[in-house]
Amino acid sequence: MEAAGGSWRLLQRSVGISAMHMQLLRNDRVVMFDRTDFGPSNLSLPGGKCLRDPKANIKVDCTAHSIEYNVITNTFRPLMVQSDVWCSSGAVFPHGTLVQTGGFNSGERRVRMFKPCPTCDWEEIPLGLSARRWYATNHILPDGRQIIIGGRRQFNYEFYPKNRATQRVFDLPFLAETNDNNIENNLYPFVFLQPDGNLFIFANNRAILFDYTKNRVVKTFPAIPDGEPRCYPSTGSAVMLPLKVDAKFIEVEVLVCGGAPKGAYTKANRGIFVEALRTCARIKTTDRNPQWIMETMPQPRVMVDMLLLPNGNVLLINGGSAGTAGWEIGRNPVLNPVLYHTNNPVGKRFELQNPTTIPRMYHSTAVLLRDGRVLVGGSNAHAFYNFTGVLYPTELRLEAFSPSYLDPEFSYLRPAIQFPASPAKLRHGQALKVGFTVPGKVDPTRVSVTIFSPSFNTHSFSMNQRLLILGSRNYRLRGNWKYEVEVTIPRSGNIAPSGYYILYLVHQEIPSEGIWVQIQ
Repeated sequence: MEAAGGSWRLLQRSVGISAMHMQLLRNDRVVMFDRTDFGPSNLSLPGGKCLRDPKANIKVDCTAHSIEYNVITNTFRPLMVQSDVWCSSGAVFPHGTLVQTGGFNSGERRVRMFKPCPTCDWEEIPLGLSARRWYATNHILPDGRQIIIGGRRQFNYEFYPKNRATQRVFDLPFLAETNDNNIENNLYPFVFLQPDGNLFIFANNRAILFDYTKNRVVKTFPAIPDGEPRCYPSTGSAVMLPLKVDAKFIEVEVLVCGGAPKGAYTKANRGIFVEALRTCARIKTTDRNPQWIMETMPQPRVMVDMLLLPNGNVLLINGGSAGTAGWEIGRNPVLNPVLYHTNNPVGKRFELQNPTTIPRMYHSTAVLLRDGRVLVGGSNAHAFYNFTGVLYPTELRLEAFSPSYLDPEFSYLRPAIQFPASPAKLRHGQALKVGFTVPGKVDPTRVSVTIFSPSFNTHSFSMNQRLLILGSRNYRLRGNWKYEVEVTIPRSGNIAPSGYYILYLVHQEIPSEGIWVQIQ
């Protein structure tokens, strides 16, 4: 299969840190961070600040391990985290503040806040969590709280912020049942809020539908037919496919791709690097008798990131084709992204894209930006910063992948949103008129409005990633190539939890630049 499209651009030769965790905020800034016990980074903290952590390898470290990257100006500034954020998790509150939880040693019960403002820095709550959370998953709930699920040796969940009824942790036996002894394969579980208010939780090779309000399993889904693990360290990835919310019945599908075969982690630690999985598995969670449908990717892939694109397709990016996640045990970088055409028939969904020149292995990240590009950073397969004498040096470069919908040849189809103005404040159930222009002729049957919830990305999973297809109606020409469509914002917080989204106008699969909207 030949490469079909897309292009790469190097943005920064060094941002000073390796971007292990990444989150886009409502001011077009991306917060990135690695771990604070890597040793000194290549970026100094300002004003003589130093992190003093008696549990870290370096007791006093005056370098940064977090930055704020400005997408618009392609600049960055150092931030100061005060505890170890290694392998932590996060989500954005409805008012736009990033809430970041857990980590290692000094960070295992921390809650950290980052408000999107030009001079803000991290604020920390030392004992904000009830349990140690390392490799956990966060998800925003319809009431604005976060649920924090699992983590190493934690077969339970908790909520943040706390109230009198949720000070404690709640057992989740499913996580113990999917734990492969010392290997685990159930860390960073894949979690998606469903339109019925329950949570789809996937760990290892199977999934449940879970009612977190009553602490009970509503449904147990069949295991993926090949029985192979998909969660850390056999790290694949997953997305909930776009929800078509203008339909009477919202059909929900989940796609899980890549990973490593059983035993791959143990073999890799002995120097035997087996081929990663070539398969994806797709399931309709809303079916009466849901079954996994298997598909084959163009290449085997472990440590793959899966990103929803504004037009409803999925981008598979980063990772290797052998070994597993973990220090020094991934091999054979996969440099070509793959486009997954969600609505094509089975066998015609994968399309190879043009390659990068930078290996993105363990601890690499990727997020979708408002302009439709994908920001890619990170990759550090070592316990410390290591730039020489290793197979995959610590990676400080930042680059952007432009999917083929941004190619110049499609400029005549590309819409531009005229109104509402960004950021727009919206209400659940509100009718919204979206005005737009298109340089060429418009096909009104192929116009839709989508809204995207930016995700917290780490370790090949994008937490809270969500794309809603609102459809369009009452299409009309306003003159001089100006058009207007009307859509309805979902009424339910189960479908669209309150918070900041990016709204796109999509014409013939070519998206506009997005605008920020806040649904309240």
